Amino acid sequence: MPKVSVKGTVMPASPIRKLVPFADKAKKDGRKIYHLNIGQPDIETPETFIDAVKNANVKVLEYTHSAGIESYRQKLSEYYSKYKIQVSPDDIIVTTGGSEAIQIAMLVCLNAGDELIIPEPFYANFNCFTCTAGVVIKPVKSTIENGFALPPISEFEKQITSKTKGIMICNPSNPTGYLYTREELEQLKQLVVKYDLFLFSDEVYREFCYDNKEFVSVMHLQGIDNNIVLLDSISKRFSACGARIGALISKNKDVMASAMKFAQARLSPPTLEQIGAEAALDSPKEYFERVKKEYVERRDFLVKALNKMEGVFCPKPSGAFYCIAHLPIDDSDKFCQWLLESFEYNNETLMLAPATGFYATPGAGTNEVRLAYVLNKHDLEKAMICLEMALKVYPGRTTADYRTLTISNKE
Repeated sequence: MPKVSVKGTVMPASPIRKLVPFADKAKKDGRKIYHLNIGQPDIETPETFIDAVKNANVKVLEYTHSAGIESYRQKLSEYYSKYKIQVSPDDIIVTTGGSEAIQIAMLVCLNAGDELIIPEPFYANFNCFTCTAGVVIKPVKSTIENGFALPPISEFEKQITSKTKGIMICNPSNPTGYLYTREELEQLKQLVVKYDLFLFSDEVYREFCYDNKEFVSVMHLQGIDNNIVLLDSISKRFSACGARIGALISKNKDVMASAMKFAQARLSPPTLEQIGAEAALDSPKEYFERVKKEYVERRDFLVKALNKMEGVFCPKPSGAFYCIAHLPIDDSDKFCQWLLESFEYNNETLMLAPATGFYATPGAGTNEVRLAYVLNKHDLEKAMICLEMALKVYPGRTTADYRTLTISNKE
């Protein structure tokens, strides 16, 4: 029998989705599952999006321009200007989700064997995208003790070799919810200038910044326009994960010209979804205010509930809708599978994402899980009851307790 490729063999399974078969089995057995494993919001997609798709006067569902519908790109440039990000429609290529934007960016800017520095934990699919491109991740570890703040720049510089071609961040962060400060981004800029690196930034969650903290885009950094590649998506902004509309943005003309070749090769992004996305940009301000208020309430409840549990610690995130929690467990992969296979409380359980998949360093994240607070508060309450009960009876429970540590931002 023919063998699959080396890439097919080494491609990592998604930590977010690899436990789905166990969840499906639990559901067939009649158990209710609270899904905190995946960033699929339960917030309704804006009516402006849905109505635009329903009312689209389309007789033939044609290809669009490979860069995306011009009127949508124009409207996107106006949207970015509200965040003091000055880009033209020619600086934007609409992609089939943020995932394609990341893949194209890596294929355009990096060669096989090149190295990309990423603070970990990071978005799990970065592991997959770099595997596809033959790129090597050089991780710089952030820590739960300080809420996953950007590691010291000296740690980044230690990783730089002749093969280093870029640095990648997600801001606000998936999976930690950390929001990078202007000072931290300015420090990254110094490295980018010193070593002439690309700076890739996934800014999908810019709408979701809390506690009156400032969102700073890499596009706000002066003097490095040709080094910056911005990656974006409507999935979380408009709770439209299934629409698969993203964007690759750069003022580097060579990057955009090369990216267009890849965009042409995949023909075009989805037509109806672009129509919906364009209309969604007219969603009233109240929509985002309401959504943001909801996420803050969920965050505050979840973090408080977690930190009340014996042996558990969760720093308070300032953005996105994720957090990483330390649990008193021996192995997060085993624990998350056990929740689905062997545990139930009142015929209910929960699904979490083991944090091991959000690291590149072997062995990291074994006592951490990522939680997405994408469920209503009632369901979050039920999920936290399940988690607390599960930790009391889990066979692999450990004695590690973060309450013995002095942690500055502990609630």
